[in-house]
Amino acid sequence: MNKLRIALTKGRLEKDTVLLLEQLGYDCEAVKNKGRKLVLPIKNTNIEVVLAKANDVITYVENGVCDIGVVGKDTIMEMGGQFYEVLDLGYGRCRFAVAAPRGCRFYDGFEVKRIATKYPAVARRFFEGKCMDVDIVKIEGSVELAPILGLSDAIVDIVETGTTLKENGLEVIEEVADISARMIVNIASMKLKKPEIEELLTKIESFRKGKTA
Repeated sequence: MNKLRIALTKGRLEKDTVLLLEQLGYDCEAVKNKGRKLVLPIKNTNIEVVLAKANDVITYVENGVCDIGVVGKDTIMEMGGQFYEVLDLGYGRCRFAVAAPRGCRFYDGFEVKRIATKYPAVARRFFEGKCMDVDIVKIEGSVELAPILGLSDAIVDIVETGTTLKENGLEVIEEVADISARMIVNIASMKLKKPEIEELLTKIESFRKGKTA
């Protein structure tokens, strides 16, 4: 049987995916007690788990060193890539949104707006879709600081509860897209390891249907 290598995004998505695999009956003890190891077996299976940062999950899957990846839709939207997006796993839910200082009239006037974001490709596509000319500023840390310090008119960022925005005097003025964890598959692997991949996908889909039934 072919070995199946799955790349998981470290952190919350990793934990949620490990929980899902356990609910499917897989022994994930080695992954849960990984120490500093980054490549771990799932006991009594042909599955191997690779732990990586979100961007790297896409890179590993796209280049075929991992067959399957679990990554947020936000990363897929920002990076793109050549792979199959096969399943919305339903967890890790949040949304992309445009946020600006509370009470400001962001869409008024004709001047070029400055947008701060960790996701320049997503922000650029969104405002191009509105035929708006914007100046994108890439921020690596707390994006909320940019409008507070006068660096930008608004931000495009991931929003879960909106608490951080509120505490920093910002509010959502428009939603961009819903986000959740997605399963992606290498194009060649989908052909070469089709039975193994379909078996896993079928188990996940059957389990989720059982939960919602």
